[in-house]
Amino acid sequence: MFKAISWLIFVAGAVCTVMFVLTGLGGDDAFAWANGWMVGPILLLFVLPTTASIGRLADGPLREMRGLGAKGFEGAPIAMGTVVSASRTGLSINDQPQLEILFDVDTQDGQSFRGVARSIIDLTELAAVVPGAILPVRYRPGSTDGQVVIAADAPQAEMQAALDRVRVAKGLVTPRQLQIAEQGTEAKAVVLAMSPTGEIRGDRAVMNLTFRVTRPDQTTFDLDQQKPVDASAVAQIQPGMVVRVRYLPHDESEIVVLTALNP
Repeated sequence: MFKAISWLIFVAGAVCTVMFVLTGLGGDDAFAWANGWMVGPILLLFVLPTTASIGRLADGPLREMRGLGAKGFEGAPIAMGTVVSASRTGLSINDQPQLEILFDVDTQDGQSFRGVARSIIDLTELAAVVPGAILPVRYRPGSTDGQVVIAADAPQAEMQAALDRVRVAKGLVTPRQLQIAEQGTEAKAVVLAMSPTGEIRGDRAVMNLTFRVTRPDQTTFDLDQQKPVDASAVAQIQPGMVVRVRYLPHDESEIVVLTALNP
């Protein structure tokens, strides 16, 4: 769009400038140059460069800041990226810094690779881009350049589905737990007790958890489970807290706790 506008400004400016030269600079009156055709040089010298600069920003940093992703990543599959490091590039737009973010990327089909993204980050969101944070990213399958973009345009449901499938691919969640998460009935539960077992699975501590689940009809049932828990999720399942869960109505032997990607 900005290219078309710039082209129209250039044509209009060129035509007006020719008329300005013919009617103004070529006239006998000392003030003949002060006429309406002077808009031509103004368009070429001031308006056109400004419009071109805005267009370059709209196709680059501002495009990322709006969450539309970099060119070539539209509709690309979503993976989960764990932040390894983040550093400023020196570029900023409206005081919002551009960061170069290094990720450990896990895809939904079980692949892992090191990826890097450059993105304009709102100052209020800098705390979310710290080592260990998990962010949804888009990547190009088969590409070897390691380039990814933050999938800020993806709906929450799509990001959650991608996270669930990545966990299944890594063995952190069983297919049954994924089935419960996707097809189960949502309910609320109170965490009655939580204690570590001393066991570690992968990089997660296994916890003994006791829940009191309230069914949609307001009846309740208690459930004891052993679950590996992400360190980032521990704060969300402390005793006394109310959490969102899913369970299968015909089999209440297991529940899945719905936690945020980055609490």
